[in-house]
Amino acid sequence: MTGQVDALVVGGGFAGMYAVYRFRQLGLKVKVLEAGTDVGGTWYWNRYPGARCDVPSLEYSYGFSPELEQSWDWPEVFSAQEDILRYANHVADRFYLRRDMQFNTRIVSVEWQEDADCWRLTSEAGEVFEAPFCVMATGCLSVPMKPDISGAQDFRGEVYHTGTWPKEPVDLTGKRVGIIGTGSSGVQAIPELARQAGHLTVFQRTPVYTIPANRKRMRAAVQQEFRDHYREIREMQQHNTGGVSNFRPSRSVQRPAGATRDASRFPNRLLDLDPGQRDALMQAQSLGALLAFRDIYTDIEANDIANELYREAVRRMVDDPVTAERLLPRNYGLGCKRQVLDRDYYETFNRANVTLVDLGETPIGTITPSGIQIGSQHHDLDVLIYATGFDAMTGALLRANIRGRGGYELKEKWAGGPVAYLGLQMSGFPNLFTVTGPGSPSVLCNMLVAIEQHVNWIGDCITYLRSTSQATIEPLPQSEESWVEHVNSVAEGTMYTTPSCNSWYLGANIPGKPRIFMPYVGGFPRYRERCEMETSSGYPGFVIGQD
Repeated sequence: MTGQVDALVVGGGFAGMYAVYRFRQLGLKVKVLEAGTDVGGTWYWNRYPGARCDVPSLEYSYGFSPELEQSWDWPEVFSAQEDILRYANHVADRFYLRRDMQFNTRIVSVEWQEDADCWRLTSEAGEVFEAPFCVMATGCLSVPMKPDISGAQDFRGEVYHTGTWPKEPVDLTGKRVGIIGTGSSGVQAIPELARQAGHLTVFQRTPVYTIPANRKRMRAAVQQEFRDHYREIREMQQHNTGGVSNFRPSRSVQRPAGATRDASRFPNRLLDLDPGQRDALMQAQSLGALLAFRDIYTDIEANDIANELYREAVRRMVDDPVTAERLLPRNYGLGCKRQVLDRDYYETFNRANVTLVDLGETPIGTITPSGIQIGSQHHDLDVLIYATGFDAMTGALLRANIRGRGGYELKEKWAGGPVAYLGLQMSGFPNLFTVTGPGSPSVLCNMLVAIEQHVNWIGDCITYLRSTSQATIEPLPQSEESWVEHVNSVAEGTMYTTPSCNSWYLGANIPGKPRIFMPYVGGFPRYRERCEMETSSGYPGFVIGQD
């Protein structure tokens, strides 16, 4: 058994890394346990070609250190996986975080010890760790899922999953590559795979709404203006629904000389435009123009119009009419799922070495030793790639085999869907905290902003308990019940919860998983204020146990 620490943190991504920094500041002894060989979390595991963040790099960054903000250069406006991982390593080096991190350590059991008021964690190798506080920083998208397809184990070629892509280079030159899935990972990977492979066959389960990403290199003048205004920007993030400041550089640095001016600002409602104005807007700016209208996320009529405008734009982009029709989402609307950003996705289907197979028309029959059988047609493959998503938000927590008071299993508590207060704690599991857990803004927010807010709250809570000689904290059952009701009530009336929407926000991608909306759609400022109320009022929504 390892030496005593105040807090054990499971996960060495951005949340676990910041926990080391913050807890040290508070005088706490902390130890992070990470399954991988180094820091980075999502950006350590997801190394697939084309992996990229959908939040601007200057905002998808830590805000706790002005010195760090001034010293790091981002190469692109929306940076790629390798640059984000490089940033994570830079932070770990700069603040000597690895001193309190243990790698190659996968936790398989988390059990509350009632006689000692501590958590006992056991690794896959049998190593045991104990601490009075446990923080699950396991990430929202960290358990890759593969569909149960007949014959999958028989395939003799190379097999990869986008969520566990190898560190070593994968050579696809001249090979027949198949990819299953066209969610965010698939959409990012497909254009890059098409450039590398001899032939790429895309097995599409559900057509996707995707918007072209900003492709710009970072310009020094823009980065410097952010550096000059970072304190203002961090404050703006705290008051923005999605934790993004929307700070705009001054006109002198916003555009290079000779660049065309952006289109005039849109009204807030798509319904305020007549059909001719809508068509002209789409012709001028294509798919990305739709994101400016707020009513497409809450108004069915506006959403239907936006969906058809989107489909018409795709028909213009894809040369083959049959392929274009297969790529069109029809059974759900914009805003149902997390917005996907791409680089050349639709243009990729105009390439001679790319074939689209619509599994909605004919499902996969079986995977054979040499490819995939679909109906009467066999697709010969050398490489099979799964881009089939994750068991989101709850997957990693449930797989950790967490047991609270009286051996109560988290799996049992969440049998009907996740129940937690503020996405931070669960009744029956004292001193167990989750970072960006279900019931918090998490995946609907800039994750770096959400992570820092959560870790700060947890650190302050532990400090409060220690300063008042109190041993345990957990939510009152009525607190978590009322919060879950609130989370679901604010999601009603949005595209997220329409009957046609089957997203991983609802767990709909996992067979048998209860259908319940997991993130908090009420916005980061509203959520943050609720958390701050608990702290400033002495934690009225929690029960605190004495030493």
